[in-house]
Amino acid sequence: MDYPNAHDQIPGAPIRSGIPEHGRIPKYYVVKAHVAALISELGEGGLLPTERDLALRYEVSRETVRQALRELLLEGRLRRRGRGTVVAGPKLEQPLALASYTEGVRRQSRRPGRHLIGLDRFPCPESLAAEVGAEPGEPVWHLERVLLADDERVGLESTYVAVSRVPRLDTDFEPDSSFYAYLRDRVGVSFGEADERIETVLATPREALLIGTPPALPMLLIHRLSRDLAGRPLERVRTLFRGDRFSFTVRLGNQG
Repeated sequence: MDYPNAHDQIPGAPIRSGIPEHGRIPKYYVVKAHVAALISELGEGGLLPTERDLALRYEVSRETVRQALRELLLEGRLRRRGRGTVVAGPKLEQPLALASYTEGVRRQSRRPGRHLIGLDRFPCPESLAAEVGAEPGEPVWHLERVLLADDERVGLESTYVAVSRVPRLDTDFEPDSSFYAYLRDRVGVSFGEADERIETVLATPREALLIGTPPALPMLLIHRLSRDLAGRPLERVRTLFRGDRFSFTVRLGNQG
């Protein structure tokens, strides 16, 4: 069998299409490659044949087909719809910038939304105080919301902010709107800078239930500590994004 040269690869594709140098390819990977080609033919929203039909088509066991489909589901190329499997649309690209989730989704002609899980007020623990610019024991808000894109659940966001910075959050803020826009337009507070850390995690059973995903689905977790224009701590945010529905982009400049 002839394998493609690295220089013949589509930009961004795995070198040699993921085929190891010894040339021995697992059966499920062969099926995955065939199904990937089928995905391109069907297009977004196209209904995939059943596991039984795919097993007969490629002359493999249904378990081999399941393994191939599991990987394609985790990669976000397929999604479950009812009892069937359909071709997924492109991933949402969220910029790693000091901008809101709302702005990032709208730039891709998608409709952003949020579903309120809870807005709680509690005494600030010592571990959180410096991050939100509060003294231990002072009241802080915890705002938890499910992130939506065209009514699809795609993430879970937890925001912590001192009550002294936004004392009327429970009465003036629309939970399905942008928190950043509220701070800017209603409170008169603008963001100056933020530190972010990204890691890959698995959702807890509660988080998976809220987002509507299997617990085994990898998540992209972003921790953000934001400061206002004066450099004062403003908020701490913990956001889970579905790994099968999101990718992140960043523009790098020459630092000299």
